[in-house]
Amino acid sequence: MNDIKRHDRHTISLLTDHLVIIPKYRGKVLTGEVAFIAEGVIRGTCAEMGIKLIDIAVNIDHVHIFFQYPPKYSVSFIAKKIKGRSSRILRQKFPHLKEWCENHLWSPGCYHGSVGQGWEVVEKYISTQ
Repeated sequence: MNDIKRHDRHTISLLTDHLVIIPKYRGKVLTGEVAFIAEGVIRGTCAEMGIKLIDIAVNIDHVHIFFQYPPKYSVSFIAKKIKGRSSRILRQKFPHLKEWCENHLWSPGCYHGSVGQGWEVVEKYISTQ
């Protein structure tokens, strides 16, 4: 899977990122059906934006997302889109999440690291989560 470049109309790119998002207060809320739906929403959002999801791991209190993205998007825009949509949908489907954290599911910050050529390291790390 290494070195698979993205070919668009005017660019060739290999932009990959490891994004970690956490629920507010590091809440342990991503279990069972909540985790399943969260992963589905994230996968759908990425597909809709033309983002190739390389790996994802939904843990009880955080989510790892490893993806390849087109140069037209910034990583902060991608994070905002994923967090906003998943927060809205999860709080609609699971009223206990809205009671727990009324306005936002996710913590305002996130971690993201540009991966470059070190895919194996990130994939191995995420698969062990």
